[in-house]
Amino acid sequence: MSVEADQLSTMINHAVAPAFMLNAVAAMVAVLVNRISTVTERIRNLREIDEADLVRARLKQEIGVLRRRELLLNSALHLAVLAGIGVTLLLLFGFVVAFLGYRHEPGAAVLFIASLCFLAGSLFRFLQDIRLSQGEHKDRQLR
Repeated sequence: MSVEADQLSTMINHAVAPAFMLNAVAAMVAVLVNRISTVTERIRNLREIDEADLVRARLKQEIGVLRRRELLLNSALHLAVLAGIGVTLLLLFGFVVAFLGYRHEPGAAVLFIASLCFLAGSLFRFLQDIRLSQGEHKDRQLR
């Protein structure tokens, strides 16, 4: 088994875009985790409101929307992690196949497309959360 230096060199050059994408996915995961923890903390705080506190008890109505946001954010997080796994597998696959002296482009293209689809799904779920969040803010301004 001989390792083709040109093939490995080509793979290293082709790894730049997936490496940037992996960085973007990691940043996306960090944003999503932060938003999930904020929403979860808000739900916990609202649940602690005593029913006898008539002024604040009506705030518990927000829990339904917050639960929906939590589901959307968890879905977005799962999709982003799948995108990250796909990119990682893409890099691993590319280097292993290049090391063995075969062309990595066809398989790499499939993995890259799959990863982009997961990332697009994650961004779509994130957009849905943003819209719900904006609706919450509009409701609070009207009160």
